[in-house]
Amino acid sequence: MSIPQAKQMRRAYGFDEVAIVPGATTVNPAMTEIGFQLDGLSFPLPMMAAAMDAVVDPAFAGLFGRAGGLAVLNLEGVQTRYDDPAAVLEELTTASRDDATAIMQKAYATPVREELIGRRIEEIKAEGVPAAVSATPANTKKFAPLAKEAGVDVFVVQSTVTTARHTSFSEKGLILADLVTQLAPTPVVVGNTVSYGPCRELMETGVAAVLVGVGPGSACTSREVLGIGVPQVTATLDCAAARDQYYRETGRYVPIITDGGIRSGGDLCKAFVCGADAVMLGSILAACAEAPGRGHHWGMATPHADLPRGVRVSVGVDTTLDLVLHGPSHRTDGTENLVGALRTAMGMVGARTLRDFQQAELVVAPSIKTEGKQMQIAQG
Repeated sequence: MSIPQAKQMRRAYGFDEVAIVPGATTVNPAMTEIGFQLDGLSFPLPMMAAAMDAVVDPAFAGLFGRAGGLAVLNLEGVQTRYDDPAAVLEELTTASRDDATAIMQKAYATPVREELIGRRIEEIKAEGVPAAVSATPANTKKFAPLAKEAGVDVFVVQSTVTTARHTSFSEKGLILADLVTQLAPTPVVVGNTVSYGPCRELMETGVAAVLVGVGPGSACTSREVLGIGVPQVTATLDCAAARDQYYRETGRYVPIITDGGIRSGGDLCKAFVCGADAVMLGSILAACAEAPGRGHHWGMATPHADLPRGVRVSVGVDTTLDLVLHGPSHRTDGTENLVGALRTAMGMVGARTLRDFQQAELVVAPSIKTEGKQMQIAQG
């Protein structure tokens, strides 16, 4: 018996449920091109370091930038609340598991100091790399002018879910089109979103790129607390469709950046085949010896005063930034030599460029990680 007006659902897929199909031709991996263009800025690597206190401080931003990527500093984190964030990070990372969230809430209750915004941007630029910073929509109108005055190169507006249309008690909320005009020529990146329509509307505001992903990060609990999210394969496919249609209609190409859920080279490669132009990495970088989190990792919403949507996770310190990006790796789990994995996968499908790689075939493959792997599974 049919149920009238029943809500319909479509199937959504995550990284573990799909696989990349090899191509009809192959290419020498050394011949592949993996650069990323963000407005007028060019980066040798299509990778961004997430705006999380355990991942990015000015020193790490310098290292990551010189390696070819773009690191984003959280303007609402400990770096802009304390003269000596290292001491606070020590307290946050040594707290017991049961006390960690409460201690974080207390540490993040200290107000952001506006003079530290400019100081941190200057410290990043002193490293000889572009400075990128992130703020939530609620604080963007206040922090963006300060960041521009300090010479910021990329400004990121980031929240759990960001839309071009927002209703609030504020007489005039954040208007993204106005922000783009005010910060010009500094590119504005906005996120996060997971759907065709909202992604398309964000692009129409004039932003330089869109972040894709709600809740897939290893430290994020938005999906548990709010029930909100779309698996990253489907989210990236839908947002890529919005980008491509917008480009066909306007001639303006707005990159999408898959943000969250990437645990290995395989996940990274699948994100690009789904349509990503770049990826944002968090936990996989938090395990680097150079990261400020001392082997721990937490998201921007973890210390929320009223509704924490994250946990502090322990990732350990067992690698370096150079090994994660370029190897050589002595591991078989795909957590090191991400650049090598990307170039090799591109070669196997015959893709010379990332735009070519986006055209590779994907199949639904729920057994991709278990087929023929009984011995691996049994031996842990």
